[in-house]
Order: sequence, then C-alpha cells, then structure tokens
Amino acid sequence: MRAFFAGLLSLILVGVAVAGVLWFEYQRFLATPITLVAEPGSNTGAEPAIELDTQPSVEPVIKPSVQSGIKPGRRAIAETETETAAEAGHEPTPQQILFEIPAGTRLRDLAERLTDEGLITDPFFFIGFAYQEGLQDQIKAGEYALVEGMRPPDLLRLFASGRSVQYPVTLIEGRTFREAVDGLANNPMLKHELSGLGDAELMERVGIEDEHPEGWLFPDTYLISRNSTDLEVLQRAHARMQQVLSEEWEGREEGLPLETPYEALILASIIEKETGLAEERPDIAGVFVRRLQRGMRLQTDPTVIYGMGDDYDGNIRRQDLRRETPYNTYVIDGLPPTPIALPGREAIHAALHPAAGDTLYFVSRGDGSHHFSETLREHNCAVRKYQLGGRCEMIDAQAEGQPE
Repeated sequence: MRAFFAGLLSLILVGVAVAGVLWFEYQRFLATPITLVAEPGSNTGAEPAIELDTQPSVEPVIKPSVQSGIKPGRRAIAETETETAAEAGHEPTPQQILFEIPAGTRLRDLAERLTDEGLITDPFFFIGFAYQEGLQDQIKAGEYALVEGMRPPDLLRLFASGRSVQYPVTLIEGRTFREAVDGLANNPMLKHELSGLGDAELMERVGIEDEHPEGWLFPDTYLISRNSTDLEVLQRAHARMQQVLSEEWEGREEGLPLETPYEALILASIIEKETGLAEERPDIAGVFVRRLQRGMRLQTDPTVIYGMGDDYDGNIRRQDLRRETPYNTYVIDGLPPTPIALPGREAIHAALHPAAGDTLYFVSRGDGSHHFSETLREHNCAVRKYQLGGRCEMIDAQAEGQPE
C-alpha cells in the first residue's frame, strides 16, 4: 500500500510539474511579440506608397492607395500608412504585413497558418486562448495589418473585431455618373457585380428612384476593405447624396427660382462644371439664379457639351450652340432636364445660397478665374479681352481705377 501511495504521489508531482511547465509556456506564448521577418526578395519599406490610376485620364475618377510590395497573406514588409496602423490599434511603425483571412476560415486552420508563417509558436495555445476569451467563433474574414510588436492576444482580438485594412476610393466632383461607374470597374480592390449593366439596371440595383441616374452619387472619398463590391460603393454614394441634398435644401435661402431639391441638384451640377476657383461658386450661382429669375437663358457651355454626348471632340462650334438638344441652354429656357455631373456639397450649398449682386454674365480669364459683368456691353468687351486676345478699355480702366 505504501508503494502505491508513493507511486501516486510521484505521478501527481510529475503532473503538477508538467502543468506548471505548460502554464509557463502558455504565458510566455501570450506575452511573446510577433516578429516580422521579410521573405527573400520581399519589399523592405524603401519604396513609398504608390497610387494606382484606374482611369487613363490625367485625373482618374478612382484613386485607390495601395502600398508598394504588399501581398495579401505573405510576409512582405512595407512602409505603413497611418490609417492602416491606426486600424490595427497601434501607433504607426515602419514595418507591417498584410494578412488576409478568407471567408469560411476555421480557427484551427487560422492557428496552423499563423504557426506555419512564423507569426506564432504554438497553434494549440492560440486555440486555447480563443476558447478562454469566448472568441472561438468570432473570427471575421478580411485583410488585416499586423504590426511589429503585436502579441497573440492582439492578433486574436484584431481578427475578432473585423477592423480590416481600409482603402480610399474617391469619386471626383464634376465627373459624370457613367465616368464614376467606369472608374469603379477599373479598381482592383473591388469585386465587380455591375459589369455590363445599362443605366436602367444600375439605377434599380443602386436604388435610384428617378428617371435618370445623373447627379445622384455624392463625390467623396469612401473607405473600403479589399473585396468590397462596386455596388456597395455606389449605394453608399447615393445614400450620402440624398442626405446632403436634403440637409442643404432644408437650409436654403428664401425666394430662389427653384421649386424642388432636384432642381437644386441640376443647378449645382452646372455650377460644379463652371467653377475653376472654389471661392467663385457663390458668384457663379448668383449669375445663374438672377438669369432664371429674369427669364434669361443660362447659356452655359457645359450643358451644351453634355447634350452633345460622344459627338463632343473638345471644341464647341457655332453650330453646336444652335443645335437643339434637351440640354443646350443656349436654346432651351430654364434648367436642363437632369443634372450634368456629380456636384459636391459646396456647389449644392452655392446653388441654395447664391451671392447677392447685379452680375448677369461671366467669362473665363484663362487662369481658372472669371470676369463677372453686369451688362452685355461689358461682357462682350471681356470676351474680346480674355478669349480673343484683344483690348478692352472698359476693363483696363477699371483695373487702373480710372473712370470708364
């Protein structure tokens, strides 16, 4: 009997010793920071982040910022962006990797992959900690920024939070609905669900309850995760435009020749296309509002260009100004039937808060600014000076402070 108890005691002591060792190793596992070691040939952070143009034009509709040399789920070290480091809950650091978790990944598979890639030392400890924290079923698919100094608990909590890396996608003011859609089609970060759809189908999918989609996307920068869909971006942009237009319409000035928020959206799109300098938006709005109030035609070139469609080759000819289209404001009275571009909030605000004054005309000076005139005589003189390279004694005298 004594031998039995002695053997049992020995087993208990061995068990306690093993448990102690395991507990010590478990605590060391939890406290050990991950080490980011670049694979041979991977980026070392020497190159800056680059911007990929998704349009062949000089100023693309979409400009997703992608870090040079980073590949999903690989051990590539790259220069960090503040945004992605902040998303991971850490201060910016020169080293990070992007780690992608595909949809449907099981906890065991994730733990083994982290071990295989050298990010953690023991998959079973990682699984045990997940059960200890009640996060075993909370792992979310996505692309995550793993930063030097993170520990296994940080990894688990990050993967359970869903705070994945965000990429900016920008819709630019003044572009058309179709240009925005085409730009999204060239974005490598997006899943493309809308390829080949016409405007009617796009409107139905996005939820645009109107006869025409133009103007109904709010130009802004939207943060997306890898593999977000183009439809999600358009739905967010449409919802944002509805919100902004409603807010601005509620705060509009009294006495405007605009009966509905949609008319404000139309006018704002024209202001957006005519504006070279942001500070001139209220002045341009003032000219258009006064012309509408007096029953004068708007006579604005961007509407002519929009009505020409694919026939526009970069030049407006005299016959184009006489061409009858629903959008040619040299021919039609009042506003065109739809917006002609995506207006930003500033343009919408200007349409509903035009600058006071008596000016009825403006012409480009060729430097992005405009000369505003109260009379047709002064306007024709300004056209001669700024468009035809001639002299205008009236404007020259004004500049010199002399009487006309």
